[in-house]
Amino acid sequence: MLTLDFHPTGRHFLQIPGPSPVPDRILRAMSLPTIDHRGPEFAVLGKRVLKGIQHIFQTKHPVAIYPASGTGAWEAALANTMSPGDHVLMFETGHFATLWQKMATRLGLKTEFLGLPGVEGWRRGVQAHMIEERLKADKEHSIKAVCVVHNETSTGATSNILAVRRAIDAARHPALLLVDSISGLASAEYKHDEWGVDVTVSGSQKGLMLPPGISFNALSPKALEASKSAKLPKAFWAWDEIVEMNKGGYWPYTPNTNLLYGLAEACDMLLDPASGGLEGVFARHRRWAEGVRAGVKAWGLEIQCTEVASQSPVLTGVVTPEGVDADAVRKLIYERFDLSLGTGLGKVKGRMFRIGHLGDCNDLTLMAALSGCEMGLKLAGVKLAGSGVAAAMEYFAGHPAPVALQKAA
Repeated sequence: MLTLDFHPTGRHFLQIPGPSPVPDRILRAMSLPTIDHRGPEFAVLGKRVLKGIQHIFQTKHPVAIYPASGTGAWEAALANTMSPGDHVLMFETGHFATLWQKMATRLGLKTEFLGLPGVEGWRRGVQAHMIEERLKADKEHSIKAVCVVHNETSTGATSNILAVRRAIDAARHPALLLVDSISGLASAEYKHDEWGVDVTVSGSQKGLMLPPGISFNALSPKALEASKSAKLPKAFWAWDEIVEMNKGGYWPYTPNTNLLYGLAEACDMLLDPASGGLEGVFARHRRWAEGVRAGVKAWGLEIQCTEVASQSPVLTGVVTPEGVDADAVRKLIYERFDLSLGTGLGKVKGRMFRIGHLGDCNDLTLMAALSGCEMGLKLAGVKLAGSGVAAAMEYFAGHPAPVALQKAA
């Protein structure tokens, strides 16, 4: 048997912004025996997870569930709504917006990438007014979809999706709105129906607290209608067969049964009224983010997202001083304190690291993470303005959680 867990004694602190730590309660649910995915008891599980995930997305419309990563859900969203050569408008907020744009190009779509120049565009959320101006100029309505990232995992910027919807409406443009909320779902406030999103893309390994391996497309009636005439090739990703078979609790292919057990448990945890339901989930993440940012500010270091209103409840990007290799700092912290932090990606590689504060987490988890960061920064020779650990302690002690997530273990 392979021995892959080579961490030293004690808990390994996984503070990357996903995959997030999986609660024992979900791990136990996933350990149930695999069942016949065409049998009657599977239909009960299927209907349960489909209903639960609708509540998580805050939609009354279908949610397609795939045995895939979030990247697969990106492809499904485009393949089901677009035809070869279609013009899509995408907004650059970071590494993952860039990867989605590259995928669209490889699928044969004409991509137009809006954004602010240089690294500045990776320090803010989507600028909805730029989308409105571009759509108003599109008199022929050649643009078929607007694609944006809700929570940019590479930078820690959360965009105002309702503002994007209003921008499309103000331009009186028929384009579909496609949103990546892979790292935002079940951590940051998200309302698929109310915000007028046509396709929301997400994955299992972030706020849902599951291992990687499930991805989602939440659909609107307009998106389903568009899929009827979309000409991009699709078979595995096709919504029509999935939506039809889901009515009975089944899938047109073999689903990942044991991950669906975990998803059912995750939905129960996240929607539990005793823990505040979804509003309680969002409040917990906002509070954790404020505590972590209090620590970063006390260090005297920059936060990657400079637009305060867009700073993410899911993660915080920490910019290291000029001349300090953030990856070397991360390596030192990992080796000395058994703490994993997110790396800088793309344009900000080597210039920042990312602290995840999502999923199965609590105040002391984050205090440990900040302690490891502070010790590591000092060992790396970074001159800190003050103690981020003390600042975070003061914040968490002075701002008690309104309600805790119960029975996570």
